[in-house]
Amino acid sequence: MTTAQPDLPHGGKGPLVLVGRAALRLMGWRMVGALPPLSCYILVVAPHTSNWDFFVGLAAKFALGLRAQWLGKHTIFRGPIGWMLRAVGGIPVDRSRPDGVIEGVLEGMQGAPTFVLALAPEGTRKYIDHWKTGFYRIAVAAQVPVVPVTFDWSTRTIGLTEPPFTVTGDASADIAHLRSLYRKNMARRPEYFADVRDPPVIPSQ
Repeated sequence: MTTAQPDLPHGGKGPLVLVGRAALRLMGWRMVGALPPLSCYILVVAPHTSNWDFFVGLAAKFALGLRAQWLGKHTIFRGPIGWMLRAVGGIPVDRSRPDGVIEGVLEGMQGAPTFVLALAPEGTRKYIDHWKTGFYRIAVAAQVPVVPVTFDWSTRTIGLTEPPFTVTGDASADIAHLRSLYRKNMARRPEYFADVRDPPVIPSQ
């Protein structure tokens, strides 16, 4: 008797997979490792210090045949570009009115056979000394694991090598562990990345 394989949100085939693989090759990027055989999870991508991270991530999404949604600033979802962004999984978020975003994501996950939400927890391309906790609250509420992905510009490598992380409810400890997986030299703009191994930055008066 054979065991039914779970429906996975990645590994699809088609022209977009070929386009994604070709785009990564043209940009000089490669992927190491593989996504886990899970149906639902939160994909945490870092470092995020440049607009170019988005294009690398989009090429990787296509190359993996990954059906994932992602959150973006609502102002970029205008006109034909907004339609295209939604078509590749984008969900507009008004950062001045974030209430309801997490609830909306959780509602979309309920009853879905597969669901992947890809997030850059830094939440901005500029320097920030902490991660936004929306991804963590979603993982806790939905009881899904967090899958860390690294974008290493120093080697142009997308790292899919970290095992899925099960959140414990201790947000401080869990987020500190996840942040420790990323290093400043991975970032395209290292000066914008807050490495937990560095001393804290004291803002000038």
